[in-house]
Amino acid sequence: MKRFLLDTHIFLWWISDNPKLYEAAGKTIADPNNELYLSAASTWEMVNKSKLGKLSLTETPEAFIRKQLYFNNIKSLDITVEHTLAVSALPLIHNDPFDRLLIAQATLEGIVIITDDEWIRKYNITVL
Repeated sequence: MKRFLLDTHIFLWWISDNPKLYEAAGKTIADPNNELYLSAASTWEMVNKSKLGKLSLTETPEAFIRKQLYFNNIKSLDITVEHTLAVSALPLIHNDPFDRLLIAQATLEGIVIITDDEWIRKYNITVL
């Protein structure tokens, strides 16, 4: 079973049937043989954006995220001290702290990131 870490925008595109979701990402997410993860960093990012009015949700962020994880069979990837410390070893290519944490998690956990973010693609990690 192959493991994939969904970038925040990929998660949101998937659950909203957004046409921006590229074909390879959609097929990978839809494949029941793949194990999907959403980082706690992404949930934190969505909560922050919701509170700032930058992300409109039909219900509270807590209810929305829990429901979507359950219905889409996506597992939560917790943030560990090791993940946060690994951020310091990353070159400063990308300034987004949420994305830098995803990169560190993918590196340490050996997980492929599904993203459309060109900045993440500049790191030495496997990206779909």
